[in-house]
Amino acid sequence: MSFSSDVKEELLRIQPEKPCCMLSELSALTQCCASLRLAGRGRIRVAYETENPALAKRIFLLLKRRMEITPQLEFNRHKRLGGRRLSILTVPEADSKRLLVALRMIQESEAGPVYKGVPRAAMTRRCCRAAFIRASFLGGGSVTSPEQAYRLEFISSEARSDTLIRILAKSRIEGKTARRRDEEIVYVRKGDDVVSCLALMGAHRSLMDMENIRINRDARNRANRAMNCDQANLKKQLSAGASQARAITSYSLAHSLGALPQELQELGRLRMLHPEASLEELGQMLQEPIGKSGVNHRMRRLMAMIGKENTETDNA
Repeated sequence: MSFSSDVKEELLRIQPEKPCCMLSELSALTQCCASLRLAGRGRIRVAYETENPALAKRIFLLLKRRMEITPQLEFNRHKRLGGRRLSILTVPEADSKRLLVALRMIQESEAGPVYKGVPRAAMTRRCCRAAFIRASFLGGGSVTSPEQAYRLEFISSEARSDTLIRILAKSRIEGKTARRRDEEIVYVRKGDDVVSCLALMGAHRSLMDMENIRINRDARNRANRAMNCDQANLKKQLSAGASQARAITSYSLAHSLGALPQELQELGRLRMLHPEASLEELGQMLQEPIGKSGVNHRMRRLMAMIGKENTETDNA
C-alpha cells in the first residue's frame, strides 16, 4: 500500500462523536463525493459515489446517526475505470432537501439548490475544522510519500478552494491552489505544514512514520554534506600539499635546502616526501613533534623564503 492509502486507512478508523463534527464531515463528503439528481418539478435527490467501500460505510453511518436518514445502497461497475466497482448511496427525495438545508447548501426559501457555505462550526471549532479537513482528504485527497517529497493535496473546485484554504489557515497551515487538467487542486507543500495537517486530521501513526522518515532523511543529508565538505577539504589539502612540494623541489634543485634553518630543512624534506600529508600529520613526523599551528607557522616561513629567493633570482 502507498503512504496515502495508509493515511486514509488510519483516518477511516476515527469516528466523530459530536453532532457538530458529524455535520462538518457530511458537509465535506457531500461536496467531494455527492451529486444532485433532478427528478422533475423541483424534486432532487442527493447521491454519493465512491470506489472505497469503507468510505461508503462511513457516509451511510454519518447519515444514519446525524440526520436519521437511511440511504439506498447499490453497486455499479465503472466501464471507464477498468470495471472498478462503485458504491452509490442515494438519499430519498423526502430527506435530500432537509440534508442540503442542514449542510447550508440551499436555503429553505429557495426553490433550487444553491451552495451557500459550510456549517458555521467548521470555521470556528478546532474539532470541526479537523473533521472537515479529514473528510475532504478521504473524499478526494492524497499525500506524497515523505521519502520522495512533502506534498499533501485535495481535489477541489473553484467554489470550495477558498473554503479549504480558509479552514487550513485558521489552523496555521498554508494552502495554495493550482490547476491540473480540468481539476482545481488545493495543496500543502511545506514539510512542517504537511505534518500539522496530518496531526489536525488525526493521522498520528502516519505522522510518526513521516517524522521518522524526515529524521532519517535529514541525517542522510547532513552526512552527505559532511562528506562533501570533507572531500572538498581533502582536495584543497592535496592541492596545497602538491603545490608546496613542487615549489620546495624547484628551490632545492636550484639552491639546495642546506642554506635554510634546520627546522625548515626538515619540514621541506618531509613535504617533498609526503605531498599528500596534512599539516597535523607532518607535525607528527618531525623529530620533535609539534602541533598543526606550529607546522603552519614554519610552512609559511619556508614558502616566504622560497618565494623571496625565487624573486631575487628572477630579478638578477
